[in-house]
Amino acid sequence: MPETETAHWYCVHTKPKCEHLAAASMRQLENVETFCPRIRFQRSTPRGKVWFVEALFPSYFFARFLYSASHRGVKHTHNVIRIVGFGGDPAPIPDFTIESLREEMQGAELREVKFGVEVGDTVEVAEGPMRGLKGIVESLASGEQRVKLLLEFLGRQSLVEVQASKLLSEKAPRDVMAAKK
Repeated sequence: MPETETAHWYCVHTKPKCEHLAAASMRQLENVETFCPRIRFQRSTPRGKVWFVEALFPSYFFARFLYSASHRGVKHTHNVIRIVGFGGDPAPIPDFTIESLREEMQGAELREVKFGVEVGDTVEVAEGPMRGLKGIVESLASGEQRVKLLLEFLGRQSLVEVQASKLLSEKAPRDVMAAKK
């Protein structure tokens, strides 16, 4: 059995796309602290760019509680499947692991992930009359507000200027903090 004198962090498994709902319900329990890190980002849809919010760890979040006193309430919280463990015993997570995650999340549970473009990136136009066309970033004009793209259109290459907010990069997203390291 786990140690019962001190509260520990545990990983809680939830129904798909219900992490934030389960964490909000669990916050109503006495002596239970939750941490449900989520990211906010833009993605291209048929309507253009749309903001999405998703869990950093899909179907999982973290809860700190005294196991002997609160495990039943935690397990029976709406949208919770189980407390993650091994061999039938719950697996506590070290405090420094959660603190490290909180540092990366800049002390918040919701963090915006930036999709920036750089010269040479292959991008797709997400909005407007050129939607769906792919091109290569030739240069950044007026900071990062506008971008000059080399597009292949009707059998020839053309240099066009497009708002950076209307582009989707084909490379992995760059996080604001990763750029500082």
